[in-house]
Amino acid sequence: MKERKNYTYRSMRDERQYGLYWYSGLWQILRPIMIALTVLVLIVGIGTTVWNKLYGTFAAPVDVEDTAEYPFEITSGQSLNRVSANLEAAGLIRSKTVFKYYCDFVGMGQKIQVGTYQLRKNMNMTEIAEQLAAGDGNPLVRNVTLIPGETIEDFAAKLVKNGTLESGDTFLRLCREGTEFRDYYYIADVLANRNAGQRKYILEGYLAPNTYEVYVSATEEEIIRKLLSQTEAVFPEEYQERAESLGMTMDEALTLASLIEKEGRETDFARVSAVFHNRLKAGMKLESDVTVHYITGVRKMALTQSDVSVNNPYNTYTNKGLPPGPICNPSPAAIRAALYPDETMVAQNYLFFCAKEPESGELYFSRTLAEHERAVNAYRNSWEQYDQSRGIQ
Repeated sequence: MKERKNYTYRSMRDERQYGLYWYSGLWQILRPIMIALTVLVLIVGIGTTVWNKLYGTFAAPVDVEDTAEYPFEITSGQSLNRVSANLEAAGLIRSKTVFKYYCDFVGMGQKIQVGTYQLRKNMNMTEIAEQLAAGDGNPLVRNVTLIPGETIEDFAAKLVKNGTLESGDTFLRLCREGTEFRDYYYIADVLANRNAGQRKYILEGYLAPNTYEVYVSATEEEIIRKLLSQTEAVFPEEYQERAESLGMTMDEALTLASLIEKEGRETDFARVSAVFHNRLKAGMKLESDVTVHYITGVRKMALTQSDVSVNNPYNTYTNKGLPPGPICNPSPAAIRAALYPDETMVAQNYLFFCAKEPESGELYFSRTLAEHERAVNAYRNSWEQYDQSRGIQ
């Protein structure tokens, strides 16, 4: 019995020790976790306190009670620094520096758009940034199209009609004088030309036809520069060298191209060019109807004697050689044709052409005056009827 009693005592002691070991082991596991959780709670608490302090100081709404809307404008060319400073000055954000860094950090710095906004002082910094990046709902840009063959006056009228410009006066004046664009070497050359004073518009022929995207707030000068900047692209170095080989300047090539553009369809450009090259080489007057149209502003199929006798330097019926400058803004195809006329027709010395039936747009080419006169007599009635149908006398 004594031995059994000792056994029981030892068993109880062992169980108590086992229990202590179990709790001790569990505590060894839980202790670092509890410490980590305690540290985490402290960090979150401190972080939250710091964040709330920073948010309240720099990013929170300026006045959560103020629901009024305040107009805020961003104009073209303003930097993020300027926008941030203007927002702070208007009392719409708490810190221009924090606003700028925030926009840069989240990638909104390049997305803020020109426009007029209605902002509230109960908006926080991120809400304001998001609205400025989304835009004010009004278009920032619009497309303007200069069609090949259109004149500067045609284009100005279009810009007024589509609301790009309120008036065409300033646009036309800038194009007429050209002096604001001397920094383009080809315009400087035109201004230095002895015929510059005879030109209707210095820039005629140099506004490259195309569709352009311009800011709705763009000025007349900015629009003109947008188009002028493409002129060099449509008259590359190859064309410069080709013009020199033909004994022509860039301005003369563009002037010839403008006549070609107005005289026929693109399929006939090279052949029209051949006729003009042959007449220039022979010292003949070009006698191009479209130069008279440029003077009168009226496109007639059947010109009268009074039409072709008008006293004007652009009238190629009364003046030899090319007119003082282009009569429209030609297409790349017309420019190329001016420099690369149809070689076969040049070699065969074609000197004349006239329109066939007005609706067809086709041309009749002749080598001799007699053949040309027969063609004119054959088609003149249809030209006159066409003019009368459009109310042109």
